[in-house]
Amino acid sequence: MNNLPFLETHFESNPESIAIIDNGKTFSYRLLELKIKAWENVFSTSPEGKVVAIKSDFSINSVSLLLYLITKKAIIVPISPESKNLDERIRISEAELFIDFTIDYPNIQLTGQKATHELISHLKTKQHPGIIIFSSGTTGTPKAAIHDFTSLLDRYSKPGKAYRSIVFLLFDHWGGINTLLHVLSKGGTACFIETREPDAVCEFIQDYKVDLLPSTPTFLNLLLLSKAAQTYDLSSLKTITYGTEPMHETTLKELNRILPNVKLKQTYGLTELGVMQTTSKSDDSLWLKVGGEGYETKIVNNILFIRTKSSILGYLNAENPFDSEGWYNTGDLVEVDGDWIRFLGRDSDMINVGGQKAFPAEIESTLLSCSIVGDCIVFGEKNPFTGMHVACDVLLNNSSIDINEARNIIKNHCKGLLDSYKIPVRINFIDKSKISERFKKIRKR
Repeated sequence: MNNLPFLETHFESNPESIAIIDNGKTFSYRLLELKIKAWENVFSTSPEGKVVAIKSDFSINSVSLLLYLITKKAIIVPISPESKNLDERIRISEAELFIDFTIDYPNIQLTGQKATHELISHLKTKQHPGIIIFSSGTTGTPKAAIHDFTSLLDRYSKPGKAYRSIVFLLFDHWGGINTLLHVLSKGGTACFIETREPDAVCEFIQDYKVDLLPSTPTFLNLLLLSKAAQTYDLSSLKTITYGTEPMHETTLKELNRILPNVKLKQTYGLTELGVMQTTSKSDDSLWLKVGGEGYETKIVNNILFIRTKSSILGYLNAENPFDSEGWYNTGDLVEVDGDWIRFLGRDSDMINVGGQKAFPAEIESTLLSCSIVGDCIVFGEKNPFTGMHVACDVLLNNSSIDINEARNIIKNHCKGLLDSYKIPVRINFIDKSKISERFKKIRKR
């Protein structure tokens, strides 16, 4: 199939193998191929070379459409149902067609816009498919990053192990799309679920014998809190990958304890650069190597810089993020040990206490090692003397414990494990973890 060489083999040699499980319904590679071809008869206006926005979660319909649009050299704008400011995203991306799977199927609308941005025109001139991914920041206008899909698809041509994997990250997240394409290109099974709550995920793993779970550290901590891993049979699960935010050592150690037969692998990727190869020092270590074929890395002032030929063409609504030599400042602060690095957190999340650096992930890991703490979020607050001080929201394991007693227990626990400036000055108690729809901690106040 044109522009889908990584799928042709499976359409021809594994037609009856299961390609997709969509909320319990199975679709073979043969049926997926038919679904892709069926879109040819749906459009009254050809999407050839058009900018097409799709509002959907992962489903057999949205995925078959995405793959069809690649064959038509379209520029795809995936939008999850949870995304805010839909009209703004359609405007910024210069989408010429909009398809909303959350209202009806198929609901195809002409937007009346003309795609004239020079980066879009560049792809149209080359007759290459593209993809526009919006940043997932919680404040301000999201940046619209545009990729040449042709260069991204090249990485899926190599053979590899076929996994049955839940596609955990959302439809408009490059990590989610990477999981989808990686699994299908290897002849595996991509699994779509209606809810990403721990019990639902574990029940799905049990019922459909899933062997790979891509996830986030926040979700994995919720998994531990829920006790779902002990409730359901997860014996089919072979690998859990985690990324998008720093992992806590406390969480990693507990996961190793309750899931001793599951490989835990840290991943790393950015919208601007794609998903990179990683090698973890061990299952219970946060030290890793990143990069691999086609990537160069360097550390400047403890910040990771990366250069690659498969980076975005640029932003549609912001300046070029690369320096004159093509290096990208990731904003990720790292600790270095020879060839190994360990992520400390985002430069923007660092708390400067009188000139001393405090990283939320380190403090959260210490808090989570306290027996009464179920979950926590650490952030900085303004302080008239030190500029900032450390504060935190804490979810207790035991709601009946006295608040003042809990506060004393937590502070005493921290005293022997953290430098004094890292110990939270203010501790708030919450009744629910503050997380985004993407299962990441919400630190902004």
